[in-house]
Amino acid sequence: MKHALRATVAALAVAVLAPFLTSGAAAVPPTGPDGGLAGAAWVATQDASQQYPNIHIQWDVPITMSDGTVLKGNVYRPADASGRPIDTPTPTVVNLTPYTKLVSNLADHAQSIPGLSDALIQLFRQIDMSGTPLSGVTDLTKAFGGGELRNFTVDRQLIKSGYSQLVVDVRGTGFSQGVWDMLRGREQQDTVEVIDWAARQPWSNGRIGMNGISYSGINQVQAAEKRPAALQAIFPVVPGSDLVNDVLAPGGGFGFNFIPLWLTAINGLKLIPDLASVLTGQLDTTWLADRARDPLTFMDVLLNVYTTARMEDLDPRAKELLTDGSQPRRDWLGDPSRIQTPTFVTGGWHDLFTYSQSKIYNEIPLPPGQKQLLMGNTYHINSGNEYGKPGLPPRLDVLQRAWFDRWLKDIDNGIEQYGPVTLRQQGGGWITTDSFAAPADETVSGQAVHRRMYLSAAPSGTANSLYDGSLTPEATGETARVTVAPGLTSMCSNDAAQGSAGALSVIDGCAKDSRIQELNGLTFTSAPVAEPIAVSGRIAVRLNTVQDAADGYWVVTVNDVAPDGRSSVLSSGQLMASLRAIDDANSTKSASGDYTDPRPFTSLDQRQLTIPGEATTLDIALPATESILQPGHRLRVDVYAGNSPKGLPILPMLIDTGLRPQHVQLDPDRPSFVNIPLRGNPGW
Repeated sequence: MKHALRATVAALAVAVLAPFLTSGAAAVPPTGPDGGLAGAAWVATQDASQQYPNIHIQWDVPITMSDGTVLKGNVYRPADASGRPIDTPTPTVVNLTPYTKLVSNLADHAQSIPGLSDALIQLFRQIDMSGTPLSGVTDLTKAFGGGELRNFTVDRQLIKSGYSQLVVDVRGTGFSQGVWDMLRGREQQDTVEVIDWAARQPWSNGRIGMNGISYSGINQVQAAEKRPAALQAIFPVVPGSDLVNDVLAPGGGFGFNFIPLWLTAINGLKLIPDLASVLTGQLDTTWLADRARDPLTFMDVLLNVYTTARMEDLDPRAKELLTDGSQPRRDWLGDPSRIQTPTFVTGGWHDLFTYSQSKIYNEIPLPPGQKQLLMGNTYHINSGNEYGKPGLPPRLDVLQRAWFDRWLKDIDNGIEQYGPVTLRQQGGGWITTDSFAAPADETVSGQAVHRRMYLSAAPSGTANSLYDGSLTPEATGETARVTVAPGLTSMCSNDAAQGSAGALSVIDGCAKDSRIQELNGLTFTSAPVAEPIAVSGRIAVRLNTVQDAADGYWVVTVNDVAPDGRSSVLSSGQLMASLRAIDDANSTKSASGDYTDPRPFTSLDQRQLTIPGEATTLDIALPATESILQPGHRLRVDVYAGNSPKGLPILPMLIDTGLRPQHVQLDPDRPSFVNIPLRGNPGW
């Protein structure tokens, strides 16, 4: 009954908004984060009864690559009432996944059980544990009900509206032959060949889009950089573009939390055979031989880096990944400046790939509108968790549908006038703006201006931390040495939640409040602000450090401290002291000459061991953020000597640290400070 009522309401909405939905009439311009009337039209279009009543699925279609390797894909096509696929060629949306299209298929069917699935999605949307210690559960359930699953799997509403969708197992995973290539050169070539194959099929009209989350978002960006002729729109959710500095080893701190879980998941799933072919005696023997040849891709490398004590004895593949300029590093470092395809990037402030997401948007040489950026206050697995109310963005499946309708069907629905940058301000609400985290032009009125805030030894009286210092707008003259040692309080932290892809974000007392982690950290806290102040853009922290060993592992966070003491991470960065060499050609500075994005080489051939007892200057990059410090709130910089489980140095580096205490030397001649982009007058 409720389902029928919703369908009726959607149909009425489409009828009312029809003038804004047709290609023959100019769309009403969207307004604000929710899109206004245009946003309501996009929702109505997605939720209405669609042109075709059914979907036809062709399972495990073989797609032969140029080297002879056969990939397997499922083809979803619009179908008539009898289930027969339509004869009319349609635009095609391609999704390449390493998580097996079997998972995609199961999740799709779970969302498509008449009555039950609709009720479950509504339940997800209605669960609200806000205000409880488990409010993070709400972020997950709302995301599951907010279109994220349709982006990950198959959007049946999209297909019924007149699109085909192709879901393909990347080589070496799922039912596809070959050895998993992990987003490197051969796999990137496969993606282009799959796009070309799809464009030439009789059920495709040659206009190709791409969608998907995480891995499937990264390969969209990689494919768009190759400029295949048929690719006309991409909708990547939580993509990355600098995979080493995003997630593998940001600042040299190996992704110990996420990488093992990720490798285990993909290697486990790729060993599941095509059971239908087994039962019929037609198992692909090439598939079987390929799995036998490489059953656990890169798991041996992971084991090697944590069991090998000397750098020179590391597996050569590990050295390649940790050496700038190697072939794998070239494959993993994207160049979004090559993209000419309309691109809608969705990311989150605590995502695994936060560092890259605004950079992808800024580097694409397309006019705003043809490129879009939406950033939520989210982790990797809960994108699109705010929607459906005035002032909140439309659901992800709604935005995706509007994007593809515009660029693959030429429907003038106004989506290119949305945003172009739609941001959830941490500490505030949703806003739209013309730009974000672009290289600073501090002469532009209203733009955030980078300014130094200095780490001071003077107690702030606001933190129950290992050392409670102050953050001041002017340098103070005191000299002091403050010490922090590796510890385990980082197990309860926002970084731990981030490194778990958001799974641990359900524990508010860790993910949304740093006070437990700060028990073993150095804190430097400002005076309260007098009026709302925006922190908007990239952040860099300079530390004057002293190591007691040949290396050190430094972690810094910038936090918003509420009047009740709650300390919420806005952005986080880390750096191995020995990997402090900065790639100036790819870094940025503010007008003062201070770094705003000090990008390290993260390369073994650039490694410089520290001299125990001598001062060493470190410049640490933090991903861009957008936040509001409300009146009475304070800005805080936290400093730690470890980041387990999110990051753990490989064993040779860990041995070089000796797990010894590390020191910040507060010295007026070599000041430690945060270079932070502020908009407004904090009254400090």
